[in-house]
Amino acid sequence: MIRYTLTRLALLLLGLFVASVLIFFTLRVLPGDVAQLIAGTGSTPEQVAAIRERLGLDQPLPLQYLDWIGGVLRGDLGTSQITGSTVASELVEKAQVTLPLGIMALVIAVLFSVPLGVLSAMRRGRADGTALSVGAQAVAAVPVVWAGMMLVVVFAVWLGWLPAQGFPRAGWSDPWAAFRALLLPALTIGIVEGAMLMRFVRSATLQAVGQDFVRTAAAKGLTRDAALLRHGLPVVGLSVITVLGLQVAGIIVGAVVIEQLFTLPGIGRMLVADVGARDLLKVQGELLVLTGFVLVVGFVVDLVHRLIDPRQREAA
Repeated sequence: MIRYTLTRLALLLLGLFVASVLIFFTLRVLPGDVAQLIAGTGSTPEQVAAIRERLGLDQPLPLQYLDWIGGVLRGDLGTSQITGSTVASELVEKAQVTLPLGIMALVIAVLFSVPLGVLSAMRRGRADGTALSVGAQAVAAVPVVWAGMMLVVVFAVWLGWLPAQGFPRAGWSDPWAAFRALLLPALTIGIVEGAMLMRFVRSATLQAVGQDFVRTAAAKGLTRDAALLRHGLPVVGLSVITVLGLQVAGIIVGAVVIEQLFTLPGIGRMLVADVGARDLLKVQGELLVLTGFVLVVGFVVDLVHRLIDPRQREAA
């Protein structure tokens, strides 16, 4: 287990290094000049050149990368070239919206996808099972923006139960208002991602039905459904844990879009604004943190899966 953990950790660090290189040099391909943006339209070439020198933008790209990644290794993600605030402090502030949003969306996705996916598999060939399967496929194909607008129409406009946009100025000092502000966005992401997860749970459950231990339990007197619930669900749970690591990436992408739709002051909305402002140092820090978060989640999921799966322990 120690050797496996060290191998996975080495792959995690390699993935972060590759991601940092791709993020840094890809952003430099984007059009525009942050020095010109800071100087303004009426600036002279000398003023723009002075700003580029002050920001270090006149240095060769490899040297700029080494300077940035050296700061990252010291725990310094840099300072915004536009506002002058540290990237880390702004990420911490915006994460107070994005992180709870992602957790709520993940909980919603798991709460409805797992039982409905298992039920759809157990009722395979029947009208209700077919309806659940078709419904999951239909919802999974819905764009997250369209799903959000439909939920706003129903729960905010027609029923008036939840706010349509915004986040309370008091933040989490007013927990109920903050929770209500995030509920519709979380439902939007959770329903779409949950529909995708539900299809996988259904497939994993159908696969578990065909396993020898489930058929043996059924042969000893249990019904097929009882044998599945007692002996097949742990296998389904292992598969769900694996997929949840991939779902995190989908939730992050969904948060970037949904924060725009619901005007939430989170990391996703900040990232889009910073790309438009050509604040490259801030953008690359945000992208590296998001990428690192996804990689760390995948690393943890791999370790948990290996710890609780007896087949992998025996193979090791």
